[in-house]
Amino acid sequence: MTRDDDKYKILKEFYSTSAEDKRLKKDKAHQVEFLTTSRYINKFLKDNDKILEVGAGTGAYSIYYAKKGYQVSALELVKENIEILKSKITDDMNIRVTEGTALDLSCYEDNSFDMTLVLGPLYHLYTESDKKKAIGEAVRVTKHGGYLYIAYLTNDSVMLSYVLKKHHLLDKGLFDENYKFYDKKEEIFTTFNIEDFNKLIKEYPLDYITTVATDGLSAILRDYVNDLSDEEYKIWLDYHYKSCERKDLAGYSSHVLYIGRKK
Repeated sequence: MTRDDDKYKILKEFYSTSAEDKRLKKDKAHQVEFLTTSRYINKFLKDNDKILEVGAGTGAYSIYYAKKGYQVSALELVKENIEILKSKITDDMNIRVTEGTALDLSCYEDNSFDMTLVLGPLYHLYTESDKKKAIGEAVRVTKHGGYLYIAYLTNDSVMLSYVLKKHHLLDKGLFDENYKFYDKKEEIFTTFNIEDFNKLIKEYPLDYITTVATDGLSAILRDYVNDLSDEEYKIWLDYHYKSCERKDLAGYSSHVLYIGRKK
């Protein structure tokens, strides 16, 4: 994907108007994704680890871990996001920001990072070859024994949150006869069924750790979650943390996180 690509123009327009910088902190329901993702990153993160975030957005994770003293490399495609990310950097942070695409990580050497985070790019890659290229590049730059985190959007969550709730059931051009969404260049997002992603990721030299439903049912039940008192919210989070690896619930999570370890 290049700066002149039509897909880039679509992404630029979307992220310049979507308040992405505030999304993960917007309300109780939105916070679940960040809290859960960082919780699982922390499980395997060691002192002095080098972190790469591919598709860093406005820096929610990159800045968070740079503040904690980690050496962070952040790569982002959208220039507007980069400007916001850079505005958050302070002199005490060890962070390097690069403009680029998940499809080409040639600015990084093989086996360079202890942990590679790919928490957004697969939302926007609509061909199988691009998906494979992005995953392959992330695997390449991760050290042997290092951890790879890949987030993607689930097909069923979009069926509920967009098609059902926003009355698009009659828009047959969105999905096939099995209700799998078409990956279209003109669309912002692409989706996976979990079993399809698992088949794809098996092609790479990774030991599977787990699959995490990072927002679980919180996105679909957003209004209910946001109405919780602080005490009730703590209990909801505890339920979520104890159920977010359950395979029977994962398909309805808006965001799902694959965690693997490079062989």
